[in-house]
Amino acid sequence: MTEVQEQQKLHADPHDEPVREALVLGSPTLRDVTARIASIVESKITAKYLLTLMVTASMAGWGLVALGYTIFVGIGVWGLNNPVGWGWDITNFVFWIGIGHAGTLISAILYLFRQKWRTAINRSAEAMTIFAVLCAMTMVLSHTGRPWLFYWLLPYPNQMQMWVNFRSPLMWDVFAVNTYFTVSLMFWFIGLIPDLATLRNYVKSKIAKTVYGILSLGWTGSNRSWHHYEIAYMILAGISTPLVLSVHSVVSMDFTVGIMPGWHTTIFPPYFVAGAIFSGFAMVMTLLLIVREVLDLKQFITLKHLDNMNRIMLATGMMVGYAYSMEMFIAWYSGNPWEKWVFINRAFGDYAWAYWTMVTCNVVSPQVFWFKKIRRSIPVMFVISIFINIGMWFERFTIIATSLHHDFLPASWGYYSPTWVEISIFVGTFGIFLTLFLLFAKFVPVIAISEVKGILPGSQPKHGSHTEGHA
Repeated sequence: MTEVQEQQKLHADPHDEPVREALVLGSPTLRDVTARIASIVESKITAKYLLTLMVTASMAGWGLVALGYTIFVGIGVWGLNNPVGWGWDITNFVFWIGIGHAGTLISAILYLFRQKWRTAINRSAEAMTIFAVLCAMTMVLSHTGRPWLFYWLLPYPNQMQMWVNFRSPLMWDVFAVNTYFTVSLMFWFIGLIPDLATLRNYVKSKIAKTVYGILSLGWTGSNRSWHHYEIAYMILAGISTPLVLSVHSVVSMDFTVGIMPGWHTTIFPPYFVAGAIFSGFAMVMTLLLIVREVLDLKQFITLKHLDNMNRIMLATGMMVGYAYSMEMFIAWYSGNPWEKWVFINRAFGDYAWAYWTMVTCNVVSPQVFWFKKIRRSIPVMFVISIFINIGMWFERFTIIATSLHHDFLPASWGYYSPTWVEISIFVGTFGIFLTLFLLFAKFVPVIAISEVKGILPGSQPKHGSHTEGHA
């Protein structure tokens, strides 16, 4: 039975009470859920999967070669110049940090609000967060020029009795990103423990049983284990929620604390947070649509899940569009000629092509989600999710390049163009991201088995009718 037929079946009798759409199609039993999701781990590697993995690994390898070349020769191989001292390196750093935000939002905030529709998509979003932050770390460490001295950024006792400069925005990034990565990793791993124990009992290979047994930390499934698990998960969700707001606010202050026109503005923290959630959800959408199709998980990742995500992208896209308009208005209202000139230059100057690409992808394209039929069209949402990520990358590039390439002194004006090394490193980060996600999807339950079981009709304490089961 197809997904559409399943939904029609639920509403077949016009005299039935209205019910919510099912979050799991086909009325599977608890055993069916375990067998369907765990079988992905047990199944043989297909030629399609292996070919895809080879392509992404090749991208990652080429990017690592370019990164090694940068470290060996120096960042002079990039296209940076005077006055454009930040280019694709910081653009990509902010981009990847933004991508990682949706994982924490889906997992932590929606969990605290008891949104059941998160259960099929939170695992992929959490994993995506970890991999995106790793890519962001790669960009910011290579930007330092001497990444082997990264420990100079850590506040630790040393023989010279010297401390790091806590007034430096670079230090704020170190604390924010490392805190975000640590908490997100713990949140992801704690949520995995019941499913790792399920795999421990499901797989047949002795090596796999041993590995999953170690990772599941002796999980027994007892009432005591579940009680401690839920407390720990709730605490980590509570800690993670403020991180959604704080981390990208700190990243935005890399720009806000500067005196450059176009950067020195108080709208950046909420503007960056909304944009991060916007781009993060778009990336989750792209990955889920691929996973849903390749691994045949339409039964668990339904149109209801995708529809809700499209609604959030529409809302955050409008927030981003509002921020764009407010930037223009404040530049005019401030009466500051330099501020006004920067925003006119963004829209009609050398980088106008980047600005209008940003506006088209981020503000115009999500407006199609006002229509329910389009919100539930797989091809449309796939294309729009890619457009949004393109637009959000151009947003970061526009903010950086247009504020730097025309300095206060016309004699120092310049134009920034990336070199093949910067492009290769960026492609390499996508290769790393996709390779890690493919490995995750194969060897770890891509859907939270225990949480999906918890929303099935048979798991509800007051289960007594078809309507209650889908409420």
